Amino acid sequence: MAGPEKRRKREREQRKKAILKSARKLFAERGFKPVTVASIAKKAELSKGAIYLYFNSKEEIYTQILLSDIEAFHKTMSKIFSRGETASQILYEFSDAYIDIFLNAREQFRTLMNFMLSAEHLNLSNGIRRQIIREMNKTISLIEKILQYGVDSGELNLKKQDMRRMRNALWGLLNGVISLHLFVGAESMREDRIRSNVREGLKTIIAGLTKTSKKKEAHV
Repeated sequence: MAGPEKRRKREREQRKKAILKSARKLFAERGFKPVTVASIAKKAELSKGAIYLYFNSKEEIYTQILLSDIEAFHKTMSKIFSRGETASQILYEFSDAYIDIFLNAREQFRTLMNFMLSAEHLNLSNGIRRQIIREMNKTISLIEKILQYGVDSGELNLKKQDMRRMRNALWGLLNGVISLHLFVGAESMREDRIRSNVREGLKTIIAGLTKTSKKKEAHV
């Protein structure tokens, strides 16, 4: 029985990947609203009913794509500490990479924010909900890891009791700036406004942390 069960599991995973691949293409071509479960089924060459064997809704399909992108982001960022860069450089790279996730898929950001603000209004399975929470926590923990890396190297001066507050402030800066500019204002200016505002915010925060660190060194 192990052989047939393994094959069925593999086939299910392949079909699920095919659905997500087709959905990703449609969302990229048409945007979120015009795409339907029926159009995804047609693109994937499956019946509409077959889609519902794997996903509860269009929102859940879209969210799964978002999670795949965030997982890829985490894999990329996990290698960054081996490059010998400073914590400040890593924070800038982290922010740019995080912004990249949403610039070409704005509804993914809306989905993430809606989940954070009112998860009960989204038609998502409990498994997907747990996965979103897990991936968000990974992202927040990664910010803390970067800060701790800076503290350990002597670049940043941050007390242990202030670590969580600073981590949350950086997380808030990123999502706050993205939400402020991603959906409003001149289309041609949105990316520049997001990137420049995030960089200026980071610059101010980093300057405060490194300035304090330098003062501390001067008194040694």
